[in-house]
Amino acid sequence: MSTKYSYNRSCLLKDGQPWFPVMGEMHYSRYRDDLWEESLRKMKAGGVAIVSSYMIWIHHEEEEGVFDFSGCRDLRKFLSICHKVGMSVFLRLGPWVHGEVRNGGFPDWLLKKEGIQLRSNDKLYLGFARRYWEHIYEQTKGFMHEEGGPVIGIQIENEYGHVGGLRGEAGEAHMRTLTAMAREIGFQAPFYTATGWGGACIGDLLPVMGGYCEAPWDQRMTELEPNANYVFSYLRNDSQIACDHHIGQETSFDESLYPYLTAELGGGLQVTSHRRPVAKGKDIGAMSVAKLGSGASLLGYYMYHGGSNPKGKFTTLQESRDTGYANDLPEINYDFNAPIRQYGTISDSYREIRLLALFLQEFGATLATMETHIQPPTVSPKDFHTLRLSCRHNEEGGYIFFNNYQRRYKMEAHPAVILTGSYADKTVQFPPVNIKDGDYGFFPYQMKLGNACLHTALATPLCRLETDKGETWVFYGDYETEDKAFCWEGTEHADIIHLSRKKALLAAKIKLDQDYIILADGFVWEENGKVRITGEKNTIIQCFPEIAEEKLTEFTKCGEEGRFTLYKRNISDTSTAINISLISKDKESTKYNISLSYMEKREELTGRDTLLNLSYSGDRIEIYVKGEKRNDHFYTGQEVPISLRYFDYPEQMEIIVYPLYKDTKVFLETWPEMEEQMVCNLDNVKIIEQYW
Repeated sequence: MSTKYSYNRSCLLKDGQPWFPVMGEMHYSRYRDDLWEESLRKMKAGGVAIVSSYMIWIHHEEEEGVFDFSGCRDLRKFLSICHKVGMSVFLRLGPWVHGEVRNGGFPDWLLKKEGIQLRSNDKLYLGFARRYWEHIYEQTKGFMHEEGGPVIGIQIENEYGHVGGLRGEAGEAHMRTLTAMAREIGFQAPFYTATGWGGACIGDLLPVMGGYCEAPWDQRMTELEPNANYVFSYLRNDSQIACDHHIGQETSFDESLYPYLTAELGGGLQVTSHRRPVAKGKDIGAMSVAKLGSGASLLGYYMYHGGSNPKGKFTTLQESRDTGYANDLPEINYDFNAPIRQYGTISDSYREIRLLALFLQEFGATLATMETHIQPPTVSPKDFHTLRLSCRHNEEGGYIFFNNYQRRYKMEAHPAVILTGSYADKTVQFPPVNIKDGDYGFFPYQMKLGNACLHTALATPLCRLETDKGETWVFYGDYETEDKAFCWEGTEHADIIHLSRKKALLAAKIKLDQDYIILADGFVWEENGKVRITGEKNTIIQCFPEIAEEKLTEFTKCGEEGRFTLYKRNISDTSTAINISLISKDKESTKYNISLSYMEKREELTGRDTLLNLSYSGDRIEIYVKGEKRNDHFYTGQEVPISLRYFDYPEQMEIIVYPLYKDTKVFLETWPEMEEQMVCNLDNVKIIEQYW
């Protein structure tokens, strides 16, 4: 029997029950199609239930009337893999999408049509949009939810009336026209959404909101003011989104009529040529906690998986000032500092989001329906002294949320603070706790764990494990030792594993014959009854309960640590030899050649990847393989990971570094050391052999 999806004013519903999923954006056309399944499994292991993706018009019909659904553009193949791995899908149809794409996704030929009025009810425009959507629909046939497929959501347009498009009644009418056209073509799904920030028009659609930890599209090249997304707030709008187009527009709809859904919490940031902030894991984690404490009932991340712009037939396909936009972006690189990065490697934000996603898988249905009370109700992001607090509760208990983190600013510490939660007509006081600068999280009170009732906990619930020996509840936090962190009502206690936050960031939950929690630095996912774990050849993992070695890939038991069993990867030595030589150096650039040789034959290089972590000092780099530009990067001070597997293990690569000058007009969080007012060097190349 088909699952039924709907929503009410507080949350999404799945078979009539509250549902609090995590959604992550991945653009299929910005990643190699032979690696989609691996990436989708990594996303699912990170707790993502829904994958969202733009259908980028210029990627499919760059030449008028010639449609391309091959290779990385094969939408039908992508949907079939989503279905295979058990991921639900939101199709973000456009026609205009933005997405840091050339013309916001519109093909050049469309812009050249005489007399056409883009993003309006103009018949000429709607005719081309209909033809495009009809071809998209042919790729999705059989994959709609009502057909037993994974597609449960359709987004119409993007930022319409905020970034371009009509406003007011004319804008609302256009959104309704597009919605009716999508339905007529055959796009039938339980959810129809529209982006709602910045005064955008939503027609009769379900609004989804956003929030980013910085604004690389902002035209200023100075430190920005404290970001409001780190404050608990009843206001859902993020006035910084697309502030290069409009400033501070209020939402166009009554927020109380809809659940608080997000589709574009920044999983990272895509830097621009003039502004290059670096999104770190804690930036994303603290912002996510602030949204949870503000009443959100869907965490949707843009981007969750980075990628690369595909090669165009006639032009490069990135957003640029040459096409009338305010920003220049890399031609190829769409890494986004995302949870899963450009070539499928893990980032700190993946681990931060996974903490919340595992919690929501187990406890999200209860949280989704809880009322939100922010204490105090109004705190300025410039207030670095007041402890930011919010309570979400029902008649039986709740959670107290705290955030003492403001990106790029220092917060006042709060020693021995006594937190207070409320429910029904009662209040609950926690034992004193020291909350330091940079701390954020939430604690439960009056929480039912099986037959036991947890009165308060100075620790955060992560997940529940069903094992052969019964139920075990996993918590994490560094505020108190286990014997002091938990206060119980009555004499009955639940079985608890209390992790440090550092260890919890390594925690993955796996379902095989029973539930397991595995602590590992890399990705952990289940495939065909076995556990796949990324890491180097000497990787050691911890597992509870003990797991049979045949369920692991090339790991054997090597000891115990507390309640966890330790396993070590056993793999024969492999290596990649590298030689770096200087080709040329002048005022324009510095060029290097990298020669590579592999111990194994190419056909034997399976179940592994070789990463080159490049460190350079300069304005930007370009990477060439066999004379073709394959990647580029704007300097941020970070290492740049390059996957040799993604490039089919080349024997030669050319790296071009372009100079950065002391007076270059750019915002950088970290500037390199300079000689004679400029720098232009490849500083280091680190080889990492990764297996799974």
